[in-house]
Amino acid sequence: MSFLKKLFGGSGGTAEAPAAAAKSLEYNGFTIEARPYKEAGQYQTAGVVAKVINGVRKEHSFVRADRFAALDDAAEHAIFKGKQIVDQTGERIFD
Repeated sequence: MSFLKKLFGGSGGTAEAPAAAAKSLEYNGFTIEARPYKEAGQYQTAGVVAKVINGVRKEHSFVRADRFAALDDAAEHAIFKGKQIVDQTGERIFD
C-alpha cells in the first residue's frame, strides 16, 4: 500500500504538529498563534486565532496550502494570514 501512496502522490507519512505556538501576536484584541507543522519535508502554514469573549476563550484553527522550507518563514506567513482573518471576519469567525 505504501508503494501506491507514493506512486499516486500520497505523502507516505504523517504530519507532525508542534506542541506549542512557533510565534504569537496580540492583534486588535485577538491572539494569533502561528502553529506550522512539518508536512512532506516542508512547513505547512497553520495557526489559531483566539479571543476571550464573556470569560470564555474561543478559538478558530486554520491551515493554508502555503508551504515553506524554514519554520520561521511559515510562522511569519501564518501570522500574516491570521491578521487577514481578523480583519475580514472579526468575531464572526466564532459563530
